[in-house]
Amino acid sequence: MHLAQLNVGRLVAPLDAPEVAEFVALLEPINALADAAPGFVWRLKDAETDSAVAYRHDFGDDLLINMSVWRTRQDLWDYVYRSRHLAVLQRRREWFQRAVEIHSVMWWVPDGRLPTAAEGMARLALLNEHGPGPDAFTFRDFRDPVDAPA
Repeated sequence: MHLAQLNVGRLVAPLDAPEVAEFVALLEPINALADAAPGFVWRLKDAETDSAVAYRHDFGDDLLINMSVWRTRQDLWDYVYRSRHLAVLQRRREWFQRAVEIHSVMWWVPDGRLPTAAEGMARLALLNEHGPGPDAFTFRDFRDPVDAPA
């Protein structure tokens, strides 16, 4: 089993606005850092050749979606909290509106199966509506793959 994660955020301004220009400039290097991180399996993106583009979807123009798959919880943790990604994460309030609901979710997927954006959004809705469980959880309420449904 691999660990899928999705996080979403609403920008304080459109992607082409000066208020988020620094964030947009950081997309490519931070995505490249993830792509090269130990345990990285896959990342949702519009094109295999464009790592900087924000994924386009039907969930609202101001919503940014980030979704990836990792071999283990530790691999994802190390990327999020023990790499240069942490410095960008710590500045999220400069670029993103304050989230009222939970904005990040994790779940297990069989090796080789890649989740869709719709699946990730459904897992996030499940977490927001019912709290953590084997189908949708966070680092704080982490579930092992043995807890995942078949």
